[in-house]
Amino acid sequence: MSAAAATADWLRLTLVPGIGNQTQRKLLKTFGLPTAIFGASRDALASAVGDSAATLLLQTDNEAAIAQALTWSERPDQHLVCLADPDYPQALLEIPDPPTVLYVRGRLELLNQASVAVVGSRNPTPQGTANAERFAAALAATGLSVTSGLALGIDAAAHRGALAAGGASVAFIGTGNDRVYPAANRQLAIDLARLGTIVSEFPLGTPPLASNFPRRNRLISGFAKGVLVVEATTESGSLITARLAAEQGRE
Repeated sequence: MSAAAATADWLRLTLVPGIGNQTQRKLLKTFGLPTAIFGASRDALASAVGDSAATLLLQTDNEAAIAQALTWSERPDQHLVCLADPDYPQALLEIPDPPTVLYVRGRLELLNQASVAVVGSRNPTPQGTANAERFAAALAATGLSVTSGLALGIDAAAHRGALAAGGASVAFIGTGNDRVYPAANRQLAIDLARLGTIVSEFPLGTPPLASNFPRRNRLISGFAKGVLVVEATTESGSLITARLAAEQGRE
């Protein structure tokens, strides 16, 4: 089987509506690689994940979405990284809910470079912004990459600080990797795709749905050695990221 055909099967698994990460992992544990999943009988699939999921797996037509993703990945700076690939971030294999497929723009080697996450408020004080940039620059100077979420405020300051210092930065986003959100960070996203890495677990075209950003946060914390919160309110997503880091055994 060609690499493109194998990747197509990974995409086929992840692009079935209603088949989430947990069901995908159960199928992979039961059958092995996606090729074996789609080669299994309906009875075997139903026995593993139930009748409804088996029907979805066998009857969903997602060929157009698969073709779109494969075409997207033909550019030299755009990659589809599957759970079994050697380039897959090894740190994410340690968390309870690793994505099955990652859509990656930029430097693939940064997926396995040691990193520290810097996160915080979308409406920081000027001092908070300056602190985030200085912390990020100092971390980057030690050879660590700086991970954040490409949001306004502290996230953007952390990415800018790392890149300005000549270091590397990785952004985990809550939309498809063919979109930039928020639009105000478009130039920063261009810089990150050129000098760093932008990563999404969401299919191409996914809009900025509110429910996607807490999911994104578990990847920021799980990818990094530790999480630095620069400024945040008590109910913020940044503190959710810090809690997730503690649950994942990160600093």
